[in-house]
Amino acid sequence: MKIIYLESVDSTQNYLKELVRANSVEVPIAVHANIQTNGIGSRGNSWKGMDGNLFLSFAIDLQDLPDDLKLESASIYFAYLLKETLSEMNSSVWLKWPNDFYIDTFKIGGMITNITKNTLICGVGLNLVVAPDGFSILDIKISKDKLLEKYFKKIEKKILWKQVFSKYELEFHLNKNFFTHNNSSKISLKDVSLQCDGSIVNNGERIYSLR
Repeated sequence: MKIIYLESVDSTQNYLKELVRANSVEVPIAVHANIQTNGIGSRGNSWKGMDGNLFLSFAIDLQDLPDDLKLESASIYFAYLLKETLSEMNSSVWLKWPNDFYIDTFKIGGMITNITKNTLICGVGLNLVVAPDGFSILDIKISKDKLLEKYFKKIEKKILWKQVFSKYELEFHLNKNFFTHNNSSKISLKDVSLQCDGSIVNNGERIYSLR
């Protein structure tokens, strides 16, 4: 995957969206920045960019996704592939439903996905070396270039969703002491049931990741 390297940008996701909208790039393509001044977090929150961390967005044509991957499962799919890549580099990172990266009980990053002109755009923020109050950093020292190389090679394999889900399902119990949000509601993940498309059922209501 071709990577555009930037020293500083407001948001790698917004930057890449504009390139895709303007037909200025061919996908697949990624944007990586050393500094991000106005990153996008979950539920419309900002993701605070601190120098030395990972700020990445990448775009893939919808036709190039695995055949069994539904769009509502995309954020879990690509987040789990990154989690797996980090695990292979000896990190104990785990994925909180649907797409937040955690070390023990502390969030270290997350992923969001959007669709622009038949293109899936994934944005990733990951605390590698420094974190705001209340957050933590990755538990291993890594080269960002090496991480991206390994991660994009894994993406290019087009691993089936059912293979990714079978592993994620085994780790879902790690969520039981945590919460997620659905619109304005805070939902305990203790008693929800995980469905084969990555959604959860809480008190009879089916909830999909909207990130």
